[in-house]
Amino acid sequence: MRIKIFLTLIALSQLPACSIIPGQHMSPFSRQSSVKMPVTENNETILKKLNIQTIDAQLIVKLEKDFNTRSLGPDNVANHYFDYRIGSKTIKSVPAKEPYNQYRVGPRDILNITVWDHPELTIPAGQFRPAEAAGNVVGEDGTFFYPYVGVIQAAGKTVEEIRDELTRKLSKYIEQVQLDVRVASYRSQRVYVVGEVAKPGIQLVRDIPLTVLEAINEAGGVKPEADQRNITLTRDDKTYSINLLSLYEGGDVTQNVLLQHGDVLNVPDSALNKVFVLGETNHFVAGGAVGRSRSLVMNKARMTLTEAISEAGGFDQQTSDPARIFVFRGGLGKSEIFHLDAKSPDALLLAERFPLQPRDVVYVDRAEGIRWNQIIGQIQPTVNLLNSFDGSLKVQPFIGR
Repeated sequence: MRIKIFLTLIALSQLPACSIIPGQHMSPFSRQSSVKMPVTENNETILKKLNIQTIDAQLIVKLEKDFNTRSLGPDNVANHYFDYRIGSKTIKSVPAKEPYNQYRVGPRDILNITVWDHPELTIPAGQFRPAEAAGNVVGEDGTFFYPYVGVIQAAGKTVEEIRDELTRKLSKYIEQVQLDVRVASYRSQRVYVVGEVAKPGIQLVRDIPLTVLEAINEAGGVKPEADQRNITLTRDDKTYSINLLSLYEGGDVTQNVLLQHGDVLNVPDSALNKVFVLGETNHFVAGGAVGRSRSLVMNKARMTLTEAISEAGGFDQQTSDPARIFVFRGGLGKSEIFHLDAKSPDALLLAERFPLQPRDVVYVDRAEGIRWNQIIGQIQPTVNLLNSFDGSLKVQPFIGR
């Protein structure tokens, strides 16, 4: 009886591997995906199986001819994936360049007015009284009061224009008027810097032009987890996309936009710029255990296939099949599958020149021999159990009550 049962189990083990082997693995000679994926063809979304593309020298040459596969390519997937995933509709350009205009006074600004040789018209600041407390506050209606002159409209005017008006009106009472007007405290115009910066908050617009770069520096710079490619600038009812990385590394000064009152500058995080490494790798987790999957944040949204495998701990030399490395891609709704045969280590030179995209899935398949060993490992406890009996098995029928 034991021999018959054992032979039956051996026969069952010859069934297709996917029906009895736990875990995931690719079909041995598959050149197409086993499932259908949505693909856009002729502006129509259809379902079809994907061809598996081989990562070879010819493919690398083809990719490197496309400038957008480079990190600073204007249509690099990383520059668009943020909008694609969250549904944002940013304008993929910066606002039209406007000439810098001299600072114009607004409500809540504080002016410091000095009339030479007439101390009665000048509010002294004093040692314990700052200029902000001694100045003339522009009211919410944009005006302030000044002796002998009356109410002066200040909002929307430069300090030179205010000075000329005060000089003209005071000349009726004072000969050879000499006065100076300065902004003691800038409080009317502000910009909001939020997101992944060291010190998010409000920044005031002063007489010195405030640009994107200066605003971020004033906020303490970006955090390591910031997505420098997809900074958003909201102005009025429009949102623009600013590529700070292109400014830092590519010298694109058009990205250094001059900010205006009411602008909102948002630095998003790079949570969307991840790749996932699954399968037979040697990623060590807490306690010394070996993990089989890992998500990796792409530094500045760029990473090669070799870097991803390396950061995931490399191939498991006992269980992996380096000849069967796959990259599954679905960025921006365009699905693709790539295959790398790395049974020869020099194939990693190709992997080093294969750029990954956000949300790529790298899968290192399991060796065929390991699958057979798993089958034996599953059958062996049952065999041992059967061998422990010295007689035939007797099964009692279940009797319902």
